[in-house]
Amino acid sequence: MAHLHHDPAAGPAAEISFDDFLKADIRVGTVIAAEPFPEARKPSARLRIDFGPGIGERKSCAQIVANYALADLVGRQVAAVVNFPPRQIGPAMSEVLTLGFADEDGEVVLFAPDKPVPNGSRLF
Repeated sequence: MAHLHHDPAAGPAAEISFDDFLKADIRVGTVIAAEPFPEARKPSARLRIDFGPGIGERKSCAQIVANYALADLVGRQVAAVVNFPPRQIGPAMSEVLTLGFADEDGEVVLFAPDKPVPNGSRLF
């Protein structure tokens, strides 16, 4: 997960159009596997996420281990950008960017719907 800007006091980013927003395909999926990723430079997990029949399973490397036990992630719905090109992270390929917010310590808190929704549902 790329850490972009965690300053809560920072103002908004530059204005974009609605069409620009729609270019980011953000979907919900269910974590079906969560494994340790000791080769990562920062403490991370390797996730397999099911985004439903339209997208299928995708892999993600995410810096989420400070706030989540791996066993607790399985079965949890998460949101991810599914249309970035895959990124090689050490020995692993990350196919989607799992989304979250920084807590007060700068650690990731996952972004997810507050009620179950179908896997593959798109954020709008």
